Amino acid sequence: MQKDDLNPARLLSLSGAYWETCALHGAVKLDVFTAMGHKETTALDVAKKIRADPRGMAMLLNALCAMDFIEKNGDNYSNTPLSATFLCKDSPRYVGFMIMHHHHLVESWFRLDEAVISGKAVRSSISHDDESRRENFLMGMFNLAMGMAPQLVPTLDLSGKTRLLDLGGGPGTYAIHFCMHNPDLMATVFDLPTTRPFAQKTISKFNMSDRINFQAGNFIETPIQGRYNVVWLSHILHGDSPSDCDLIVEKAAQALEPGGMMIIHDFILNSGKDGPLFPALFSLNMLLGTQGGQSYSQDEIKEMMIRAGIEKINRTAYLGPMESGIMVGTKKSF
Repeated sequence: MQKDDLNPARLLSLSGAYWETCALHGAVKLDVFTAMGHKETTALDVAKKIRADPRGMAMLLNALCAMDFIEKNGDNYSNTPLSATFLCKDSPRYVGFMIMHHHHLVESWFRLDEAVISGKAVRSSISHDDESRRENFLMGMFNLAMGMAPQLVPTLDLSGKTRLLDLGGGPGTYAIHFCMHNPDLMATVFDLPTTRPFAQKTISKFNMSDRINFQAGNFIETPIQGRYNVVWLSHILHGDSPSDCDLIVEKAAQALEPGGMMIIHDFILNSGKDGPLFPALFSLNMLLGTQGGQSYSQDEIKEMMIRAGIEKINRTAYLGPMESGIMVGTKKSF
């Protein structure tokens, strides 16, 4: 780009992009899209349903129209197919819980400068300390995984595998889909005690209680019971420091039988750590909320696996919707 072609348009657009984010967050928090339903309605009717000011509601709906989330016909408004699919609570593909999780992160992102200066987190662990926020986090992760698992699981060949450990499996979404796709597979979900009720409810909903059990514990401190020939770690490593990640991967490897498969799914950076964009930004999110967490590069994850006695390591072709990737390796046979 020539010097004369330089202009601040992209900078100013990016700087003010949070206006759109806040409009979306506000609409989801108020449950506007669900209140609109699946037919045309007026701003007054929506305002009455959620006990809002009609003038404020009309302004919000008009902004959402400009953002292409709502359509307007005269004085009537209706959800677009996108909003009806992902922003109405009666849709099985609802992503509002994850949007609300993002909403709870906003305050800490406004303090990024403090975190960069201090090198320390500026927020507490909102995913586990507050009941409503924990629900948003768990339901958000569940809904995202439910959307990803049907495409992800078939990319991994678990032929001959019979016992899977879903380390940090939360509600057990991936364990459920792995078992659905592999009829001979049994699974154990290992996660914090606060996750147990949600996991058991979800596992029961899919009629998998006879094939999937739950172990309560902390990745670092609690021993893993049982032996497995597959261990699945999805979005676990980014929450911990390099030294703690070594402990987690080592513990996962110890739970594997010789010849067993280790699968790591995470937001993986390139070797220079300057991309892709989402993993790079997510690393900042971990700076804001953890004591040492970060996104890791493919090389760093490979080295963790090697130190834990994993060999034949490769990166699969899978690319998730937020640029997540998968590393696969085999435990050495001695």
